[in-house]
Amino acid sequence: MKQILQDLSAGKTELVTCPAPPARRGQLLIDTAVSLISAGTERMLVDFGRAGLVAKARQQPEKVAQVLDKVRTDGLLTTIEAVRSKLGQPIPLGYCNVGVVREADSGVEGFRPGDRVVSNGAHADVVSVRRNLCARIPDGVSDEEATFTVVAAIGLQGIRLANPTLGEAFVVTGAGLIGLLTIQLLRAQGCRVLAIDFDEAKLAIARGFGAETCNPAGGEDPVAAGLAFSRGVGVDGVIITASTKSSDPVTQAARMCRKRGRIVLVGVTGLELNRADFYEKELSFQVSCSYGPGRYDPDYEDRGHDYPIGFVRWTEQRNFEAVLDLMAGGQINVGPLISHRFAFDDAPAAYEALASDKGSLGILLVYQHAVEERHLRTVHLQAPERDAVGTAPTVAFIGAGNYAGRMLIPAFRRAGAALHTIASAGGVSSVVQGKRLGFANATSDTVGVLSNSEINTVAIATRHDSHARLTVDALNAGKNVFVEKPLALTMGELEMVKSAHSSAGRLLMVGFNRRFAPLVQTMKRLLEPVREPKSVIMVMNAGIIPADHWTQDGEIGGGRIIGEACHHIDLMRFLVGAPIVAMSARRMGDTDAIEVTEDKAVITLGFADGSFGTIHYLANGGTSFPKERVEVFTAGRTLQLDNFLRLRGFNWPRFRSQKAWRQDKGQDVCAAAFLLAVKEGAGAPIPFNELEEVARVTIEATDMLRAQQ
Repeated sequence: MKQILQDLSAGKTELVTCPAPPARRGQLLIDTAVSLISAGTERMLVDFGRAGLVAKARQQPEKVAQVLDKVRTDGLLTTIEAVRSKLGQPIPLGYCNVGVVREADSGVEGFRPGDRVVSNGAHADVVSVRRNLCARIPDGVSDEEATFTVVAAIGLQGIRLANPTLGEAFVVTGAGLIGLLTIQLLRAQGCRVLAIDFDEAKLAIARGFGAETCNPAGGEDPVAAGLAFSRGVGVDGVIITASTKSSDPVTQAARMCRKRGRIVLVGVTGLELNRADFYEKELSFQVSCSYGPGRYDPDYEDRGHDYPIGFVRWTEQRNFEAVLDLMAGGQINVGPLISHRFAFDDAPAAYEALASDKGSLGILLVYQHAVEERHLRTVHLQAPERDAVGTAPTVAFIGAGNYAGRMLIPAFRRAGAALHTIASAGGVSSVVQGKRLGFANATSDTVGVLSNSEINTVAIATRHDSHARLTVDALNAGKNVFVEKPLALTMGELEMVKSAHSSAGRLLMVGFNRRFAPLVQTMKRLLEPVREPKSVIMVMNAGIIPADHWTQDGEIGGGRIIGEACHHIDLMRFLVGAPIVAMSARRMGDTDAIEVTEDKAVITLGFADGSFGTIHYLANGGTSFPKERVEVFTAGRTLQLDNFLRLRGFNWPRFRSQKAWRQDKGQDVCAAAFLLAVKEGAGAPIPFNELEEVARVTIEATDMLRAQQ
């Protein structure tokens, strides 16, 4: 298939050939017929991509603060690499898609193959979309008309928050695409409407929809116009659909409103507000969230759990349906909003028009190429890289996310792996990373990867809930396996992995790279001759992750102890060098919310040689404090490791300190050790009994934290 991607680093908008996504659980697989370029949102992304680094920083000052914190904790070079990696990941464009359902998962009710549907799918000739983000198109609505559904739903949600009544006077500030649709929706509600914009051509369209208009570029005063429009009493409400850094639209809205008027921000403006403007009139001000209730809620969007209609009448899907019904009834006219049509293959020209013509409104992309050609699951990228004698392990990666692309795959490549195929569920990230890092093929067909006889080694870097299943499948397929932590989320999964490993006779490695870090290796060398028990203190200043992030989901990410603290349990096991024989865990707080249960916790481990250690995993520390600190006390001596940048010895014979010129957590050595073992048929760099032990203890600690009374 083909898809439009925006490079945020170089600013290039590109049409890329990618593997087609498969039909996935709870989703519709859709062959696109037409899609709409959102003039406001997508122009902003294109302009951001084309801006220089300084201009990018000025647009996102909060990100600059995060970067500076990272420089203080992780060092300059590590931070530069992370920023370049983030900006170097092209993003899919588009969210207004119309097409025909090709496949519908058996669990998706209300849709079947052949249905015409609108969705928030990207600009791609094949999209896979969750059911609650799709709506069937009535027979009386054309494909081109239906592409405006999603942007109209954005305006509709703003209107629902403003709650207009028949005969009220409303102002729409910003007569762009969403603004002109909002005008029509307000008119359909029986409201009088005043449109404010600096573009006379857009105001002419607004007048055609029955609105009165005001053009500040012509010297008109928006506040005076609003007061005159309201017959001197103040308008009932203002919906701001403009995109500007200025706070003027909000200030003007407050001054033209009547007492207890309503202001809803749908677009983007500055928010330097004057309290007096709002206080004296008791104005309400609200920011509207996209298409409506359900937006950004994983339960609604990803898991397909609808809100009961008796409690939430208008969800984002029901807003889509309401817009389509209005189109079918002739109350929304999108004809005057269509300014350009381009064949999908000419998409780069469409974005040049978007960037150069600020007056453009509805730019349509029409998909007229053959449908069957779109569904190739594997794309050839380049000739495979081989070592001189062809003895390098031939590796496939399943998972093409940020960590895999920034750290793991480059480590495998530097260690001499022959990069055969990279797979991702949607196909897009596999092409992006595959081209950049030198893979021969990109695919969305994981089954095909495991059955390919040319591949002898599989690296798994997917979301955590798939690790155990993919590890078992890869071992059963006769592959050597490197799986990014964690190995399993449950004891049942761990038993499945254990069984597969014992019968497969293949190498299995978990990406516990910290034990391979140069400074950790120095610690191990210094500790090796010491026969006395050790006390280890680890402080993980992990930082806050939002509660709705996938890693915080117990079923998908496993939570932060299983997903992240397993690293530190393994590191302590390595430094002590003895089996774990006891474990206790205690969380901070008295709630069972997973982000509290596991974000702030302490785990204490006891070892067979009499050593013990504590892991303080904390998300409530200062961002400028080191993220990871490890201290070992033994035999009248102490070792202290700060953030993998500096190791200090106290009372340690012939050792005082060692510094790293850049942060190194051992990814390169970890990958190299695994690949060498594959190549030479040697034993696993980390014995399986240690992998199993760490996984078991991590799961038990998590269970204890969640059961805490």
